[in-house]
Amino acid sequence: MAEKEIVVTYGVLSERTEVEKRTGLTPDIVTRLKRSGVACVVEKGLGIDAHFTDADYEKAGARVVSRDEVLTSSDVLGFVGRPQAEVLDQIKPGTWVIGALNSFTDEDYLTQLQQRGVVAVAMERLPRQLSSAQSMDEMTSQNSVTGYKAVLKAADAYGSFFPMMTTAAGTIRPAKVLVLGAGIAGLQAIGTAKRLGAVVTAYDVRPAAKSEVESLGAKFLDLEVDLSQGQGDGGYARELTAEERAAQQAAVDKKAAEFDVIITTAQVPGRKPPVLLTAAGVNGLKRGAVVVDCAASDFGGNVEGSVPRETVITEGGVTVLGMPDLASGVPVTASQQIARNLADTLVHFVRTHDDATALTVDMTDEIDAAMVVAGGDK
Repeated sequence: MAEKEIVVTYGVLSERTEVEKRTGLTPDIVTRLKRSGVACVVEKGLGIDAHFTDADYEKAGARVVSRDEVLTSSDVLGFVGRPQAEVLDQIKPGTWVIGALNSFTDEDYLTQLQQRGVVAVAMERLPRQLSSAQSMDEMTSQNSVTGYKAVLKAADAYGSFFPMMTTAAGTIRPAKVLVLGAGIAGLQAIGTAKRLGAVVTAYDVRPAAKSEVESLGAKFLDLEVDLSQGQGDGGYARELTAEERAAQQAAVDKKAAEFDVIITTAQVPGRKPPVLLTAAGVNGLKRGAVVVDCAASDFGGNVEGSVPRETVITEGGVTVLGMPDLASGVPVTASQQIARNLADTLVHFVRTHDDATALTVDMTDEIDAAMVVAGGDK
């Protein structure tokens, strides 16, 4: 099959930090994009933390160049996160920027993007209810990795086995695991904990979550509190009222004392995460209990007292892990998934009109109208 004419150059920079090991492009996606008329240019050493070499990218058809050349030669730049100020200053006007831009909470950053003259596509604004958007859904792909890794971190920190085991010294009971938040990350956590042999219970404010939890073989936690209106747009949890939050917190604090491991995954997209387990709830846990807060951030977390990227051991002997970067801890799979999300988002904007193919914003398109936060017709 003849190769398609190259109409767009897609550049990806290394975003490596102490905690970020993912990359926004993998060699298999280079080949995939070439079939859509997209040429790839990548920074030297781009995929090293995800075990992709420069030779792998070159074999797939990408050009491996310096950071400066990526910036100057690309029509589109893809990011796992978002370009920081020093990178943004180097991006030429008219360049497209695709990434998780934190656009719900950082208006100043959106203003910078607009002033810089770039076309900015915010991955977090994807209308996930559209079937055509599923392969672009970065939140779903990365949350799935997060839920898996959260259980492994919890099992490592827990002082006993997850499964029931019969030994010469007697029978060891299985760990009792509670997952708070049964979205993508929570469901993956449930499945992973079950596969490790734990007895799993889960809770979510969304009515639809009960059947999803039970379909994985877990129990649904009855808080005996009416939060039946907890589901928001697109099947995601809405933000609760102050009264609902207080009732939920009190009920969770009381029930949590029954469990050995608690994993919290509840987030309201683009906003401060809800507190699901208060300090009183943490203090009520048994000695040796482990809490993994996947929502820990500079804005707070699901667990009062959790600190992002730190392990806190309370006076009562409870281990609280603040872990916002869990997807980065599985860099190969996480990179493969996010690379596909970014690439499919890019291809969505490559359109042909009057026999001319180019990057185009169409504000009558539901995806374009939702995701383009700077440039275009904004």
